[in-house]
Amino acid sequence: MFDARHLRVLRAVAATGSFSAAARELGLTQPAVSQQMKALEQTAATPLLVRAGRELRLTEAGEALARHAGGILAGLAAAEDEVAALAGLRAGRVRLVSFPSGSSTIVPGALAAMRAAHPGTRISLVDAEPPRSVEMLREGECEIALAFHYPPAGGTVPERGAAAAGAGAAGDRVDGWDGLVVRPLLADRLLCLVPEGHPAAAAGRLELAELAAEPVIAGCPRCRRHLVELCERAGFAPRIDFATDDYPAVVGLVRAGLGVAVLPGLAVRAVPPRGVVTVPLMPEARREVVALTLPDLARVPAVAAMLDRLAAAAKDAQDT
Repeated sequence: MFDARHLRVLRAVAATGSFSAAARELGLTQPAVSQQMKALEQTAATPLLVRAGRELRLTEAGEALARHAGGILAGLAAAEDEVAALAGLRAGRVRLVSFPSGSSTIVPGALAAMRAAHPGTRISLVDAEPPRSVEMLREGECEIALAFHYPPAGGTVPERGAAAAGAGAAGDRVDGWDGLVVRPLLADRLLCLVPEGHPAAAAGRLELAELAAEPVIAGCPRCRRHLVELCERAGFAPRIDFATDDYPAVVGLVRAGLGVAVLPGLAVRAVPPRGVVTVPLMPEARREVVALTLPDLARVPAVAAMLDRLAAAAKDAQDT
């Protein structure tokens, strides 16, 4: 395999006609040029130069190699420029997949901050709920997946150590997340939506046990499943009259007095409820929202920068 340094020396010798002139052009010593040419001839396993008096001439093999050297060196220079641009965040690509309520609350601020700081980075967004978003990450269809999971019914969002809170932490106890880098973003509290005039609106809270006597409007399939688990743990099966993952439809059904709903806080922020009252569910329940990527991708500058922007945007979303 030819060394790029040797190819540069060959081109300089071919252009100047001597080792000393090539050395001056390259900023090297004449012995260094001579040594590199010897090394190149050893790699080529054939003479590349012949002396004609005080001049040097290329052999046929030398001419062929010098002719190709220009394209090789140009390609290397282009590759170096492109890699430098990617490493310096002047270029690059991040494909992001997020669940809908994350797309409308966390993602916009993160994308705006990323574009302002690194306008050369191309970012795309596609909606997908977990576990499909996690599958897309593993299949190479994205670099970052926003996902969530609910702790076991009656449990709490697991605490993570300082190492796990960074973008370099790999692995997780959640099924399907093993081997991935997990960047915790926020703990998303479950909230109740009740019609105006409902007793829980005046109380400022709704006890889980009260759902036993209420018609319930359920949200996305995973949220619905978790709600059923919570209620079963409390000793009853909820009466789910309506189920939809269209959050405006949930608000409309509650506003019409057709039941109460339990939604994650991000979903409520995504569709500001009008004509209904939002109250906390007691005892408190939350889901954990995270950004996932692959260990190798976490070291890519554009991906690492996007993870940081998502964490900052999630903090802003939780503080509001």
